Amino acid sequence: MADKKAVLFDLDGTLLNSLPDIARCMNRALSLNGLPEHPLDAYRYFTGNGALTLARRAVGEKCQDRAAQVLQSYSPCYSAHCFDESCLYEGIPKMISMLRDAGLRLAVFSNKDDGDVERVIRHYFPVSPFAMIRGRLEGVPLKPDPAGALQIAREMGLQPSDFWYLGDTPVDLRTCVDAGMRFIAAGWGFRTPQELREAGAECIAMTPLEAARIMLEDLS
Repeated sequence: MADKKAVLFDLDGTLLNSLPDIARCMNRALSLNGLPEHPLDAYRYFTGNGALTLARRAVGEKCQDRAAQVLQSYSPCYSAHCFDESCLYEGIPKMISMLRDAGLRLAVFSNKDDGDVERVIRHYFPVSPFAMIRGRLEGVPLKPDPAGALQIAREMGLQPSDFWYLGDTPVDLRTCVDAGMRFIAAGWGFRTPQELREAGAECIAMTPLEAARIMLEDLS
């Protein structure tokens, strides 16, 4: 395997445990619109494909005509409360430091709106270690379409094969494979290691430091 030069990170469920704030704000939006709320764990499966899909999954099949309205209630609530309970997973700062010290270039790629991704990164990484931060942009399809990941590679002047991709869902796995990158599954994230394995993940790290060690072994 050729040495890798960069790491592309998913955000929610990989670097950041944002599930409590997402769940609370969406439940608030559902309640305001007279719809039933969901338990926290349900949101592990609602997230990952952008805010509109989150709303569509939360309202349920029989209320799809209410999704846009619920999203209008959710967006300002999440914007105001996205840092209430969210936190970086234990070991993330150390992992980032280890990878940067080894000379790997780092980037973030999320289905969150691009402005929200930048805001989140600024909050948790006041001095950003990332060469590129990218969320949802108009005209660029969401993951699992690989277009966004390929665009990041081009803008960084690298080949897709130069990248490790660290993510926590089958959406990330499909994006990575179709982009021609090398996947490491974040077994600490929103989905279980078993689900990731069944989706085809061959390399699963159970902690950020284990993920770092796997990537650094590629450079030795």
